[in-house]
Amino acid sequence: MRLSRYLLPTLKENPADAQIASHRLMLRAGLIRQEAAGIYSWLPAGLRVLRKIEAIVRDEMNRAGALELLMPTLQLADLWRESGRYDAYGPEMLRIKDRHERELLYGPTNEDMITAIFRANVRSYRALPMNLYHVQWKFRDEQRPRFGVMRGREFLMKDAYSFDLDEAAARRSYRRMFVAYLRIFARMGIRAIPMRAETGPIGGDLSHEFLVLAQTGESAVYCDRAVLDLPIPGDDTDYEGDLEPIVQAWTARYAATEDVHDIDRFEREVPAEQRVQTRGIEVGQVFYFGTKYSAPMKALVTTPEGDERPIHGGSYGIGVSRLLGAIIEAGHDDSGIVWPDAVAPFRVGLVNLDPADAQVEAACVELQAQLEARGIDVLHDDTPERAGVKFARMDLLGLPWQVVVGRRGLDRGIVELKRRASGERSELTPADVPARIEARNE
Repeated sequence: MRLSRYLLPTLKENPADAQIASHRLMLRAGLIRQEAAGIYSWLPAGLRVLRKIEAIVRDEMNRAGALELLMPTLQLADLWRESGRYDAYGPEMLRIKDRHERELLYGPTNEDMITAIFRANVRSYRALPMNLYHVQWKFRDEQRPRFGVMRGREFLMKDAYSFDLDEAAARRSYRRMFVAYLRIFARMGIRAIPMRAETGPIGGDLSHEFLVLAQTGESAVYCDRAVLDLPIPGDDTDYEGDLEPIVQAWTARYAATEDVHDIDRFEREVPAEQRVQTRGIEVGQVFYFGTKYSAPMKALVTTPEGDERPIHGGSYGIGVSRLLGAIIEAGHDDSGIVWPDAVAPFRVGLVNLDPADAQVEAACVELQAQLEARGIDVLHDDTPERAGVKFARMDLLGLPWQVVVGRRGLDRGIVELKRRASGERSELTPADVPARIEARNE
Protein backbone atom coordinates (compact mmCIF):
# COMPACT_ATOMS: atom_id res chain seq x y z
CA MET A 1 0.00 0.00 0.00
CA ARG A 2 1.34 3.44 -0.99
CA LEU A 3 1.03 6.02 1.73
CA SER A 4 0.29 8.71 -0.88
CA ARG A 5 -3.01 6.86 -1.54
CA TYR A 6 -3.78 5.91 2.04
CA LEU A 7 -5.85 7.61 4.74
CA LEU A 8 -3.47 8.04 7.67
CA PRO A 9 -4.20 11.37 9.40
CA THR A 10 -1.36 11.56 11.92
CA LEU A 11 -1.09 14.33 14.49
CA LYS A 12 2.08 16.04 15.75
CA GLU A 13 0.69 17.06 19.13
CA ASN A 14 -1.04 15.08 21.84
CA PRO A 15 -4.84 15.61 21.94
CA ALA A 16 -5.72 17.59 25.05
CA ASP A 17 -8.48 15.22 26.23
CA ALA A 18 -6.49 11.98 25.88
CA GLN A 19 -5.36 10.90 29.35
CA ILE A 20 -3.44 7.67 28.75
CA ALA A 21 -0.79 6.61 26.25
CA SER A 22 -2.93 4.27 24.18
CA HIS A 23 -5.64 6.90 23.63
CA ARG A 24 -3.09 9.56 22.70
CA LEU A 25 -1.20 7.28 20.35
CA MET A 26 -4.26 5.82 18.63
CA LEU A 27 -5.46 9.35 17.81
CA ARG A 28 -2.01 10.61 16.83
CA ALA A 29 -1.24 7.58 14.64
CA GLY A 30 -4.52 7.95 12.75
CA LEU A 31 -6.04 4.66 13.93
CA ILE A 32 -9.35 6.06 15.21
CA ARG A 33 -11.49 9.19 15.15
CA GLN A 34 -13.85 10.14 17.97
CA GLU A 35 -17.45 10.67 16.85
CA ALA A 36 -19.05 11.06 20.29
CA ALA A 37 -18.10 10.35 23.89
CA GLY A 38 -16.89 6.74 23.95
CA ILE A 39 -17.78 6.13 20.28
CA TYR A 40 -15.13 5.92 17.55
CA SER A 41 -14.74 5.46 13.82
CA TRP A 42 -12.04 2.96 12.96
CA LEU A 43 -9.78 4.40 10.28
CA PRO A 44 -8.00 2.09 7.80
CA ALA A 45 -4.85 1.38 9.85
CA GLY A 46 -6.82 0.83 13.05
CA LEU A 47 -9.24 -1.46 11.26
CA ARG A 48 -6.35 -3.55 9.96
CA VAL A 49 -5.20 -4.17 13.54
CA LEU A 50 -8.76 -4.96 14.61
CA ARG A 51 -9.10 -7.55 11.83
CA LYS A 52 -5.78 -9.20 12.72
CA ILE A 53 -6.85 -9.53 16.33
CA GLU A 54 -10.17 -11.00 15.22
CA ALA A 55 -8.37 -13.52 13.00
CA ILE A 56 -6.25 -14.81 15.89
CA VAL A 57 -9.31 -15.06 18.14
CA ARG A 58 -11.30 -16.94 15.49
CA ASP A 59 -8.47 -19.31 14.68
CA GLU A 60 -7.97 -20.39 18.28
CA MET A 61 -11.69 -20.54 19.09
CA ASN A 62 -12.24 -22.79 16.07
CA ARG A 63 -9.30 -24.98 17.13
CA ALA A 64 -10.92 -25.31 20.56
CA GLY A 65 -14.10 -26.64 18.95
CA ALA A 66 -16.33 -23.56 19.11
CA LEU A 67 -18.82 -22.79 16.32
CA GLU A 68 -19.20 -19.26 14.98
CA LEU A 69 -22.55 -17.62 14.37
CA LEU A 70 -23.68 -13.99 14.35
CA MET A 71 -26.37 -12.50 16.56
CA PRO A 72 -27.90 -9.04 16.06
CA THR A 73 -26.96 -5.96 18.04
CA LEU A 74 -30.61 -5.29 18.96
CA GLN A 75 -32.41 -7.71 21.28
CA LEU A 76 -35.99 -8.03 22.51
CA ALA A 77 -36.50 -6.81 26.06
CA ASP A 78 -38.85 -9.76 26.63
CA LEU A 79 -35.91 -12.18 26.44
CA TRP A 80 -34.16 -10.34 29.24
CA ARG A 81 -37.35 -10.27 31.30
CA GLU A 82 -37.62 -14.01 30.83
CA SER A 83 -34.14 -14.51 32.28
CA GLY A 84 -34.79 -11.98 35.04
CA ARG A 85 -32.07 -9.54 33.99
CA TYR A 86 -33.90 -6.68 32.28
CA ASP A 87 -34.65 -4.60 35.38
CA ALA A 88 -31.55 -5.70 37.25
CA TYR A 89 -28.92 -4.77 34.66
CA GLY A 90 -28.85 -1.06 35.39
CA PRO A 91 -28.52 2.24 33.48
CA GLU A 92 -25.62 0.94 31.35
CA MET A 93 -28.20 -0.81 29.18
CA LEU A 94 -29.42 1.28 26.24
CA ARG A 95 -33.18 0.72 26.06
CA ILE A 96 -35.02 1.46 22.81
CA LYS A 97 -38.59 1.41 21.49
CA ASP A 98 -39.32 0.89 17.80
CA ARG A 99 -42.21 2.53 15.89
CA HIS A 100 -44.58 -0.19 17.11
CA GLU A 101 -43.67 0.52 20.74
CA ARG A 102 -41.87 -2.81 21.07
CA GLU A 103 -39.18 -2.63 23.71
CA LEU A 104 -35.67 -3.41 22.49
CA LEU A 105 -32.17 -2.99 23.84
CA TYR A 106 -28.74 -2.61 22.29
CA GLY A 107 -27.07 -5.77 23.52
CA PRO A 108 -24.36 -5.39 26.17
CA THR A 109 -23.97 -9.19 26.17
CA ASN A 110 -25.83 -12.21 24.73
CA GLU A 111 -26.46 -14.92 27.36
CA ASP A 112 -30.24 -14.54 27.05
CA MET A 113 -30.41 -14.60 23.24
CA ILE A 114 -27.99 -17.50 22.81
CA THR A 115 -29.98 -19.50 25.37
CA ALA A 116 -33.13 -18.88 23.32
CA ILE A 117 -31.33 -19.99 20.15
CA PHE A 118 -30.10 -23.13 21.87
CA ARG A 119 -33.47 -24.14 23.35
CA ALA A 120 -35.17 -23.73 19.95
CA ASN A 121 -32.74 -26.05 18.21
CA VAL A 122 -31.21 -28.55 20.63
CA ARG A 123 -33.22 -31.20 22.45
CA SER A 124 -30.86 -34.06 23.30
CA TYR A 125 -27.72 -34.58 25.35
CA ARG A 126 -26.22 -36.20 22.23
CA ALA A 127 -25.60 -32.72 20.75
CA LEU A 128 -23.47 -31.75 23.74
CA PRO A 129 -20.99 -30.35 24.50
CA MET A 130 -21.64 -27.28 22.35
CA ASN A 131 -19.91 -23.92 22.27
CA LEU A 132 -21.28 -21.08 20.15
CA TYR A 133 -19.53 -17.74 19.66
CA HIS A 134 -19.66 -14.57 17.63
CA VAL A 135 -17.70 -11.35 17.18
CA GLN A 136 -20.13 -8.45 17.41
CA TRP A 137 -20.45 -4.84 18.47
CA LYS A 138 -21.82 -4.18 21.94
CA PHE A 139 -23.01 -1.04 23.72
CA ARG A 140 -22.84 -0.16 27.39
CA ASP A 141 -23.83 3.38 28.30
CA GLU A 142 -20.89 4.15 30.58
CA GLN A 143 -21.52 7.12 32.82
CA ARG A 144 -17.99 8.41 32.24
CA PRO A 145 -16.47 6.89 29.09
CA ARG A 146 -12.74 7.54 29.09
CA PHE A 147 -9.35 6.20 28.11
CA GLY A 148 -10.30 5.86 24.43
CA VAL A 149 -11.19 2.32 23.38
CA MET A 150 -10.24 1.04 26.83
CA ARG A 151 -13.53 2.20 28.28
CA GLY A 152 -15.74 3.22 25.41
CA ARG A 153 -19.49 2.88 25.10
CA GLU A 154 -19.48 1.00 21.79
CA PHE A 155 -16.98 -1.85 21.56
CA LEU A 156 -16.26 -5.02 19.61
CA MET A 157 -16.37 -8.23 21.62
CA LYS A 158 -15.92 -11.93 21.04
CA ASP A 159 -18.42 -13.68 23.27
CA ALA A 160 -18.75 -17.45 23.45
CA TYR A 161 -21.28 -19.60 25.29
CA SER A 162 -20.92 -23.24 26.31
CA PHE A 163 -23.74 -25.76 26.85
CA ASP A 164 -23.21 -28.98 28.81
CA LEU A 165 -25.29 -31.66 30.47
CA ASP A 166 -23.87 -31.28 33.99
CA GLU A 167 -21.41 -29.35 36.09
CA ALA A 168 -18.48 -31.71 35.50
CA ALA A 169 -18.83 -31.37 31.72
CA ALA A 170 -19.33 -27.60 32.01
CA ARG A 171 -16.10 -27.27 33.94
CA ARG A 172 -14.29 -29.14 31.17
CA SER A 173 -15.64 -26.56 28.72
CA TYR A 174 -14.50 -23.81 31.08
CA ARG A 175 -10.98 -25.26 31.14
CA ARG A 176 -10.95 -25.47 27.34
CA MET A 177 -11.70 -21.76 27.06
CA PHE A 178 -9.24 -20.92 29.85
CA VAL A 179 -6.42 -22.58 27.89
CA ALA A 180 -7.57 -21.08 24.58
CA TYR A 181 -7.39 -17.61 26.16
CA LEU A 182 -3.82 -18.17 27.33
CA ARG A 183 -2.86 -19.02 23.76
CA ILE A 184 -4.89 -16.25 22.10
CA PHE A 185 -3.23 -13.46 24.06
CA ALA A 186 0.25 -14.95 23.71
CA ARG A 187 -0.20 -15.14 19.94
CA MET A 188 -0.87 -11.40 19.96
CA GLY A 189 2.46 -10.75 21.65
CA ILE A 190 1.10 -9.95 25.12
CA ARG A 191 0.99 -11.85 28.38
CA ALA A 192 -2.42 -11.89 30.06
CA ILE A 193 -2.56 -13.31 33.58
CA PRO A 194 -5.74 -15.16 34.68
CA MET A 195 -6.95 -13.96 38.06
CA ARG A 196 -9.90 -14.85 40.26
CA ALA A 197 -12.62 -12.25 39.81
CA GLU A 198 -16.18 -11.26 40.65
CA THR A 199 -18.89 -12.56 38.32
CA GLY A 200 -20.88 -9.31 38.32
CA PRO A 201 -24.16 -9.13 36.34
CA ILE A 202 -23.26 -12.26 34.33
CA GLY A 203 -23.78 -14.40 37.43
CA GLY A 204 -22.40 -17.70 38.65
CA ASP A 205 -19.74 -18.57 41.21
CA LEU A 206 -16.63 -19.20 39.10
CA SER A 207 -14.84 -16.58 37.05
CA HIS A 208 -11.35 -15.54 35.98
CA GLU A 209 -10.33 -12.26 34.41
CA PHE A 210 -7.35 -12.16 32.07
CA LEU A 211 -5.33 -9.03 32.70
CA VAL A 212 -2.35 -7.38 31.07
CA LEU A 213 -0.21 -5.82 33.78
CA ALA A 214 0.13 -2.07 33.27
CA GLN A 215 0.22 0.92 35.60
CA THR A 216 -2.61 2.52 33.62
CA GLY A 217 -4.93 -0.42 34.28
CA GLU A 218 -8.30 0.16 35.91
CA SER A 219 -7.98 -2.72 38.40
CA ALA A 220 -5.57 -3.21 41.26
CA VAL A 221 -4.15 -6.73 41.05
CA TYR A 222 -2.16 -8.93 43.41
CA CYS A 223 -0.21 -12.02 42.43
CA ASP A 224 2.71 -14.31 43.05
CA ARG A 225 5.60 -13.31 40.79
CA ALA A 226 6.01 -16.96 39.79
CA VAL A 227 2.78 -16.80 37.75
CA LEU A 228 4.43 -14.31 35.39
CA ASP A 229 6.89 -16.97 34.20
CA LEU A 230 4.56 -19.91 33.62
CA PRO A 231 4.80 -21.48 30.13
CA ILE A 232 2.08 -20.83 27.58
CA PRO A 233 0.44 -24.02 26.19
CA GLY A 234 2.03 -24.88 22.86
CA ASP A 235 0.76 -25.28 19.31
CA ASP A 236 0.30 -29.01 19.98
CA THR A 237 -2.31 -28.36 22.68
CA ASP A 238 -5.01 -31.05 22.52
CA TYR A 239 -8.29 -29.37 23.37
CA GLU A 240 -10.00 -32.76 23.60
CA GLY A 241 -7.45 -33.99 26.14
CA ASP A 242 -7.05 -33.43 29.87
CA LEU A 243 -6.43 -29.71 30.37
CA GLU A 244 -6.76 -29.80 34.16
CA PRO A 245 -2.97 -29.83 34.77
CA ILE A 246 -2.55 -26.63 32.72
CA VAL A 247 -5.38 -24.83 34.51
CA GLN A 248 -4.15 -26.08 37.86
CA ALA A 249 -0.65 -24.74 37.19
CA TRP A 250 -2.06 -21.29 36.44
CA THR A 251 -4.53 -21.17 39.33
CA ALA A 252 -2.52 -22.83 42.11
CA ARG A 253 -0.55 -19.66 42.87
CA TYR A 254 -2.15 -16.52 44.24
CA ALA A 255 -3.52 -14.12 41.60
CA ALA A 256 -6.58 -11.97 42.23
CA THR A 257 -8.21 -8.68 41.32
CA GLU A 258 -8.99 -6.16 44.04
CA ASP A 259 -12.66 -7.21 44.17
CA VAL A 260 -11.80 -10.65 45.57
CA HIS A 261 -8.37 -9.92 47.06
CA ASP A 262 -7.75 -11.62 50.42
CA ILE A 263 -4.85 -9.74 52.01
CA ASP A 264 -4.38 -12.29 54.80
CA ARG A 265 -4.15 -15.17 52.35
CA PHE A 266 -1.88 -13.16 50.04
CA GLU A 267 0.61 -12.45 52.84
CA ARG A 268 0.33 -15.99 54.19
CA GLU A 269 0.87 -17.80 50.87
CA VAL A 270 3.25 -15.49 48.99
CA PRO A 271 6.74 -14.64 50.31
CA ALA A 272 7.35 -10.90 50.54
CA GLU A 273 9.94 -10.91 47.76
CA GLN A 274 7.47 -12.70 45.44
CA ARG A 275 4.52 -10.35 45.96
CA VAL A 276 3.42 -8.28 42.95
CA GLN A 277 1.04 -5.41 43.61
CA THR A 278 0.28 -3.42 40.48
CA ARG A 279 -2.58 -2.62 38.14
CA GLY A 280 -4.01 -4.53 35.23
CA ILE A 281 -6.05 -4.06 32.07
CA GLU A 282 -8.81 -6.60 31.64
CA VAL A 283 -8.81 -8.08 28.12
CA GLY A 284 -11.01 -11.12 28.69
CA GLN A 285 -13.14 -12.93 31.27
CA VAL A 286 -14.52 -16.46 31.58
CA PHE A 287 -17.57 -17.50 33.63
CA TYR A 288 -19.26 -20.70 34.72
CA PHE A 289 -22.83 -19.94 35.81
CA GLY A 290 -24.56 -23.32 35.85
CA THR A 291 -28.31 -23.14 35.22
CA LYS A 292 -28.71 -19.39 35.84
CA TYR A 293 -30.21 -18.85 32.37
CA SER A 294 -31.33 -22.32 31.33
CA ALA A 295 -33.59 -22.89 34.36
CA PRO A 296 -35.77 -19.73 34.05
CA MET A 297 -35.72 -19.89 30.23
CA LYS A 298 -36.39 -23.66 30.18
CA ALA A 299 -33.43 -24.58 27.98
CA LEU A 300 -33.76 -28.31 28.59
CA VAL A 301 -32.24 -31.44 27.04
CA THR A 302 -33.14 -35.07 27.48
CA THR A 303 -30.62 -37.11 29.45
CA PRO A 304 -29.48 -40.69 28.73
CA GLU A 305 -32.14 -41.80 31.22
CA GLY A 306 -34.87 -40.04 29.24
CA ASP A 307 -35.73 -37.21 31.63
CA GLU A 308 -35.28 -33.50 30.95
CA ARG A 309 -32.68 -31.31 32.59
CA PRO A 310 -31.60 -27.66 32.24
CA ILE A 311 -28.17 -27.37 30.69
CA HIS A 312 -25.16 -26.00 32.53
CA GLY A 313 -23.71 -22.92 30.87
CA GLY A 314 -20.67 -20.70 30.73
CA SER A 315 -19.75 -17.52 28.89
CA TYR A 316 -16.39 -16.31 27.67
CA GLY A 317 -15.65 -12.77 26.53
CA ILE A 318 -12.68 -11.08 24.87
CA GLY A 319 -12.63 -7.33 24.33
CA VAL A 320 -11.43 -7.27 20.73
CA SER A 321 -11.41 -3.48 20.32
CA ARG A 322 -10.20 -2.99 23.90
CA LEU A 323 -7.19 -5.17 23.08
CA LEU A 324 -5.73 -2.48 20.82
CA GLY A 325 -5.48 -0.16 23.78
CA ALA A 326 -4.05 -2.87 26.02
CA ILE A 327 -1.42 -3.91 23.47
CA ILE A 328 -0.33 -0.28 23.05
CA GLU A 329 -0.21 0.28 26.82
CA ALA A 330 2.05 -2.77 27.05
CA GLY A 331 4.20 -1.74 24.06
CA HIS A 332 5.10 1.88 23.41
CA ASP A 333 7.93 4.36 23.98
CA ASP A 334 8.46 8.08 23.76
CA SER A 335 8.40 7.94 19.95
CA GLY A 336 5.16 6.01 19.53
CA ILE A 337 3.61 2.56 19.33
CA VAL A 338 5.68 -0.64 19.26
CA TRP A 339 3.42 -3.27 17.67
CA PRO A 340 4.00 -7.02 17.99
CA ASP A 341 4.42 -8.57 14.53
CA ALA A 342 1.18 -10.56 14.66
CA VAL A 343 -1.17 -7.58 15.01
CA ALA A 344 0.67 -4.62 13.43
CA PRO A 345 -1.32 -2.81 10.73
CA PHE A 346 1.62 -3.53 8.39
CA ARG A 347 4.67 -5.64 9.15
CA VAL A 348 7.01 -3.34 7.19
CA GLY A 349 7.27 0.40 6.70
CA LEU A 350 9.16 1.03 3.45
CA VAL A 351 10.67 4.52 3.57
CA ASN A 352 11.41 5.92 0.13
CA LEU A 353 13.83 8.80 0.73
CA ASP A 354 13.57 10.18 -2.82
CA PRO A 355 10.37 9.23 -4.71
CA ALA A 356 11.40 11.53 -7.58
CA ASP A 357 14.52 9.45 -8.24
CA ALA A 358 13.64 6.74 -10.75
CA GLN A 359 16.25 4.32 -9.42
CA VAL A 360 15.09 4.67 -5.81
CA GLU A 361 11.45 4.37 -6.84
CA ALA A 362 12.13 1.24 -8.88
CA ALA A 363 14.05 -0.35 -6.01
CA CYS A 364 11.17 0.34 -3.62
CA VAL A 365 8.60 -1.09 -6.02
CA GLU A 366 10.66 -4.25 -6.50
CA LEU A 367 11.29 -4.67 -2.77
CA GLN A 368 7.60 -4.17 -1.96
CA ALA A 369 6.68 -6.83 -4.53
CA GLN A 370 9.18 -9.31 -3.08
CA LEU A 371 7.91 -8.78 0.46
CA GLU A 372 4.24 -9.03 -0.46
CA ALA A 373 4.92 -12.20 -2.47
CA ARG A 374 5.98 -13.76 0.86
CA GLY A 375 2.82 -12.60 2.60
CA ILE A 376 4.50 -9.64 4.35
CA ASP A 377 2.27 -6.56 4.22
CA VAL A 378 4.00 -3.26 3.45
CA LEU A 379 3.20 0.42 3.87
CA HIS A 380 5.30 2.25 1.26
CA ASP A 381 5.96 5.87 2.24
CA ASP A 382 6.29 7.45 -1.20
CA THR A 383 5.30 10.95 -0.04
CA PRO A 384 7.54 13.94 -0.91
CA GLU A 385 8.10 14.91 2.74
CA ARG A 386 11.47 15.30 4.46
CA ALA A 387 13.28 12.23 5.76
CA GLY A 388 12.90 13.35 9.39
CA VAL A 389 9.13 13.60 9.03
CA LYS A 390 8.98 10.13 7.51
CA PHE A 391 11.10 8.56 10.23
CA ALA A 392 9.04 10.19 13.00
CA ARG A 393 5.80 9.02 11.41
CA MET A 394 7.05 5.44 11.09
CA ASP A 395 8.13 5.41 14.73
CA LEU A 396 4.76 6.84 15.77
CA LEU A 397 2.85 4.20 13.79
CA GLY A 398 5.10 1.53 15.30
CA LEU A 399 5.44 -0.96 12.44
CA PRO A 400 7.76 -3.81 13.48
CA TRP A 401 10.23 -3.26 10.62
CA GLN A 402 11.42 -0.19 8.75
CA VAL A 403 13.30 -0.47 5.45
CA VAL A 404 14.99 2.76 4.38
CA VAL A 405 15.86 3.13 0.69
CA GLY A 406 17.91 6.07 -0.56
CA ARG A 407 20.17 6.89 -3.49
CA ARG A 408 23.41 6.92 -1.51
CA GLY A 409 22.70 3.48 -0.10
CA LEU A 410 21.71 2.06 -3.46
CA ASP A 411 24.94 3.34 -4.99
CA ARG A 412 26.64 1.01 -2.48
CA GLY A 413 24.12 -1.76 -3.14
CA ILE A 414 22.52 -1.62 0.30
CA VAL A 415 19.39 -0.52 2.16
CA GLU A 416 18.93 0.00 5.92
CA LEU A 417 16.77 -2.33 7.99
CA LYS A 418 15.54 -1.19 11.42
CA ARG A 419 13.76 -3.24 14.08
CA ARG A 420 11.29 -0.90 15.77
CA ALA A 421 11.21 -2.65 19.15
CA SER A 422 14.95 -2.70 19.77
CA GLY A 423 16.16 0.08 17.47
CA GLU A 424 18.65 -2.39 15.99
CA ARG A 425 19.85 -1.29 12.54
CA SER A 426 21.67 -3.21 9.84
CA GLU A 427 22.73 -2.70 6.25
CA LEU A 428 22.08 -5.40 3.69
CA THR A 429 21.27 -5.85 0.04
CA PRO A 430 17.65 -5.38 -1.04
CA ALA A 431 17.49 -9.04 -2.06
CA ASP A 432 18.37 -10.13 1.49
CA VAL A 433 15.63 -8.10 3.22
CA PRO A 434 12.65 -10.51 2.88
CA ALA A 435 14.57 -13.49 4.22
CA ARG A 436 15.92 -11.48 7.18
CA ILE A 437 12.43 -10.34 8.14
CA GLU A 438 11.01 -13.85 7.84
CA ALA A 439 13.85 -15.26 9.94
CA ARG A 440 13.21 -12.71 12.69
CA ASN A 441 9.45 -13.15 12.84
CA GLU A 442 8.70 -12.74 16.54
